[in-house]
Amino acid sequence: MAQEVFKRYEKKYIISIEQYNELMSQMITRMSADQYGKHTISNIYFDTSGFDLIRTSLNKPTYKEKIRLRSYGQPAEDNSVFIELKKKFDGVVYKRRVPLPLKDARKYLYYGIKPEKDSQILREIDYSMNLYEPKPKVYLAYERIAFFGKEDPELRVTFDMNIRARENNLDLSKSSYGIPLLEKGMLLMEIKIPGAMPVWMSRMLSEIKIFPVSFSKYGTYYNKYIATQVIFEGGKICA
Repeated sequence: MAQEVFKRYEKKYIISIEQYNELMSQMITRMSADQYGKHTISNIYFDTSGFDLIRTSLNKPTYKEKIRLRSYGQPAEDNSVFIELKKKFDGVVYKRRVPLPLKDARKYLYYGIKPEKDSQILREIDYSMNLYEPKPKVYLAYERIAFFGKEDPELRVTFDMNIRARENNLDLSKSSYGIPLLEKGMLLMEIKIPGAMPVWMSRMLSEIKIFPVSFSKYGTYYNKYIATQVIFEGGKICA
């Protein structure tokens, strides 16, 4: 059964292919690749008409949240996808998600038709949906390779490449394409840990000169391609 509740710290790093290869040569003795290998993750991010959720998130408040629909691969109507409510409070990430067939998830998130199933997580998601009344705003996808610790399976390291996004065709069943968000040859690495980072990993990152960054995929697309849009209306320039 897929995990539906997560609580962890997440550290992000923008790295080069050369740094990735060096990491792989050192990590191989301590971490194992997960069963999925390299796979595509696709998301639809939901937000208010004024993009209040991502604008609040980019201001780095103590508490923030995101609502998204996620699939692994390109799903058909009856394939399971995940409705996710991702919260961050005081540096700790809390992610709660519920699986539904794509057709049912779309009916709920796009048209307000609630699924027949019920759960505590779905009620939490429903609360946020009623509070924000969000609509689909951005499609975002990437290829991921994930690893977990041999001694501590809760230690996870993921590498996301070819991160891309768009504002049209906001449906997970559509083709996976979009505007690239990272420079060519760069990847996003995330270290997901329940507590303190292992000493061996901290030392390894320091030796390869890999340092943490503040990076949001959705936030990056918003800043580059939404917040800067200028619309001419009646001779006036509106942001």
